[in-house]
Amino acid sequence: MTEKEIARINELYHKSKAEGLTEEEKTEQAALRKAYVEAVRANMRANLNNISILEKDGSVTDLGKKFGGVTDTES
Repeated sequence: MTEKEIARINELYHKSKAEGLTEEEKTEQAALRKAYVEAVRANMRANLNNISILEKDGSVTDLGKKFGGVTDTES
């Protein structure tokens, strides 16, 4: 998601509060919000897949490999 798209989301939000949106703008706003949520989810998933835990016995558990379905070729 680019800064321009985020700025457009904010612009549409402020316009909706001030004067309302046309049907076309409502559709655009919904699509932009959906893309934003998908980007946030993808970013969160990537962050969670990069977590490793150092166990008490000294071994390392890679949570991305264990729960996220990450393989060695994706790293």
